[in-house]
Amino acid sequence: MTPQQSVSDLKGVSQHLSYVAFFSYRVNADGSLVPIEDSEALAAAKKSGAIPMMVITNFTEGNFSPDIAHRIFTDKTASKSLINGVIQTMKAKGYKALNIDFEHIREKDRELYNGFLETILPQVRKAGFTVSTALAPKTSDEQRGPWHGAHDYKRHGELADFVILMTYEWGWSGGPPMAVSPIPQVRKVLDYAVSVIPRNKIVMGAPLYGYDWTLPYKKGGKFAKRIAPAEAADLAAKEGVEIQYDNEAQAPWFRYTDDQNKTHEVWFENEQSMQAKFNLVKEYGLNGVAYWVLGEPFPQNWTLLEKEFIIQRH
Repeated sequence: MTPQQSVSDLKGVSQHLSYVAFFSYRVNADGSLVPIEDSEALAAAKKSGAIPMMVITNFTEGNFSPDIAHRIFTDKTASKSLINGVIQTMKAKGYKALNIDFEHIREKDRELYNGFLETILPQVRKAGFTVSTALAPKTSDEQRGPWHGAHDYKRHGELADFVILMTYEWGWSGGPPMAVSPIPQVRKVLDYAVSVIPRNKIVMGAPLYGYDWTLPYKKGGKFAKRIAPAEAADLAAKEGVEIQYDNEAQAPWFRYTDDQNKTHEVWFENEQSMQAKFNLVKEYGLNGVAYWVLGEPFPQNWTLLEKEFIIQRH
């Protein structure tokens, strides 16, 4: 993404946000950071009154790397170098908050990840910054596998100022057509989260996008295309099809036929589906909502957000 694109993504929305997260500073195996061109967008975020949040990830070559995570957790020199680099970067650039988004970690590295957090979080906090982590959507501590196993909800809740639950991507580009963030599934994650993490430390993830699938869906076939909510609504109007609403998932969807005579199924977000998510935040007494991802037009969301919540500005 270009620096200009980042600035344009913030236009008109950053005044509705407490934090703007910059995704992402990628961590190398030796603990050094791959820098991003964030100066212009940082200036725009600060001007709008949102707190800039630095995000660090174990992302490399198009995916999250279990090897990089393992190396950082086990190599004291790399870990120390990373912590120093993070604090120096935050001070130099004017970041005020840090989010650690390590994903696809080996399940057996769970205690090592906790140990790394026990080392980095107090140091970053001592330097005067807010610290948070990103958590895969789990419904119990027993949930295993590379995306969930190493994420210890209870420990993250004890160590971080707050956690962000990635409660989206049930419907994803490589999977079958369905709602990106269906309410029953989100509810199960929240039920578990509030049982082990203080509610005022939980921020619920919400998607600002949808997907357009070409039917019939074939596993390993063509990936669905990401679509902005405003774009999806325009597409339904252009194709002259009625938008349906799934009352269980609490999400809008529709089908249309393209110029090649192929049928498509689109799932996205609208005012009604966001209201359902905001209702969850209130019902569970959570700290707020975290959006993924800016740059997908959805004006109704921001109007609704202002109506439903008092947005903390620092």
